[in-house]
Amino acid sequence: MIILASASPRRKELLSRIADDFTIVPCRSEEKTSYKRPHLYAEALAQHKAEEVAQTAQDGDTVIAADTIVCFKGRILNKPADEDEAKRFLKMLSGKKHSVYTGVCVIKKGVFKKTYYCKSDVEFNRLDDEFIDAYVAGGSPLDKAGAYGAQDEGVVKRIKGDYDNVVGLPLERLAKILGE
Repeated sequence: MIILASASPRRKELLSRIADDFTIVPCRSEEKTSYKRPHLYAEALAQHKAEEVAQTAQDGDTVIAADTIVCFKGRILNKPADEDEAKRFLKMLSGKKHSVYTGVCVIKKGVFKKTYYCKSDVEFNRLDDEFIDAYVAGGSPLDKAGAYGAQDEGVVKRIKGDYDNVVGLPLERLAKILGE
């Protein structure tokens, strides 16, 4: 059985492209890490989620967990705490480039554990205050790293790298691991 250790509807939709049948069991504990380097930070959080969910899995089950972060000028931007923080993130990123890292951990219980990350570079459109206010009021930014979704119209100008990574689950390497 494949278990997705995430309640994210975006990750569910992405995983459904490469796996026909899976169960969702979100991690329940608080996600923390002391790592400061973005790829290690994202990998550590993904590993934490996968290990927690794997504790209740059966031998041979495959647990997939991911964590996506935005990194701008060395600062890690997770999900905003509230609307004000979402607006600050969006103003900070407006018209600028940043990187998105997704750490992924796959545990085939009793067989292997593989952890990796994917990095994509993103350039934002210039966002005026009116756009930001309306975008935040719509609620979309509040459950996303960096306070935006790549799939949301008007925010992202260009992505260099894996689009699925920016949405929250890079599929290419994951598909290879699941095929092993």
